[in-house]
Amino acid sequence: MKYLVTGGGGFLGRYIVEKLIARGDSVRVLGRGRYPELEKLGAEIAQADLRDPRAVTGACDRIDAVFHVAALPAVWGKWHDFYGINVKGTENVLAGCRAQGVPRLVYTSTPSVVFDQSDLSNIDESYPYPKRYNCYYPETKAMAERLVTAANGRDGLLTTSLRPHLVWGPRDNHLIPKVLQRARAGQLFIVGDGLNKVDITYVENAADAHLQAADCLKAGSPVAGQVYFISQGEPVLLWEFINRLLERLGIPKVTRAVSYNSARSVGAVLEMVYGLFSLSAEPRMTRFLAAQLAKSHYFDISRAKRDFGYEPRISTREGLERLVAYLGRPSCSGT
Repeated sequence: MKYLVTGGGGFLGRYIVEKLIARGDSVRVLGRGRYPELEKLGAEIAQADLRDPRAVTGACDRIDAVFHVAALPAVWGKWHDFYGINVKGTENVLAGCRAQGVPRLVYTSTPSVVFDQSDLSNIDESYPYPKRYNCYYPETKAMAERLVTAANGRDGLLTTSLRPHLVWGPRDNHLIPKVLQRARAGQLFIVGDGLNKVDITYVENAADAHLQAADCLKAGSPVAGQVYFISQGEPVLLWEFINRLLERLGIPKVTRAVSYNSARSVGAVLEMVYGLFSLSAEPRMTRFLAAQLAKSHYFDISRAKRDFGYEPRISTREGLERLVAYLGRPSCSGT
């Protein structure tokens, strides 16, 4: 089988590529870089931008299934960039699949598409999209997810969408580095009461879910046209988990706290200032980030278990050990 992985040079995408190659599949990676380390593994590189429809269609040539992982994930930026990559890029991938007769597509979405700033406690996939968003990332990902779902069964293409939450692990270049940087600088504060529970997903479990979903994506399968939450299946207390990681890395724990309302107000002001002066840097706080840090957001993954046999193979404890070992920092006893 030959697979196309958009964003295959990124964090989650690279694990998907490596797992496909390890089981004997052929892989083409669509991305803006060259990725020589993936070429050494045997991957073919199609260097292009998702916003280039001709290049995307060319990358879909002679492909059995597409993993559309590439996206612009951030809490701040310009609408044009988010829409171009997350929405138009997805439109181009869907068009490329139809033009080249690709039969299957697995889309990497996010639970943030249903985050409405309230506590989400063990919700399932029937939970509705919110009427309004205060961040371009979940808004454009929701638009793209709707496109993927609507494309299922049209022109011979079957689609499904996965929503892995807070993906972390070795080689993370987004979530964990940002937390560590702010903690080391003394810029990390507990937002809210510190008791909010969240789902997290170890990166290899997220990659496994993608392969399992693709393998089960066939005509008549319950996977076709569906969306799925993916996680460890055991939510953690967010700030307890962060402090456990910081302790293992020899970084002082986060003890200072601010109320959710205060953080949200600061975020609103910073958004206004950054928008007024067209600042490209990411504000230290936004309304979306305040809610993510203070509210509970964990999900029922029973549909993924039932429909394509998903089980988190690597536990949170083992994942943490692997991450600490990767970062090469001394660990503390008793944790």
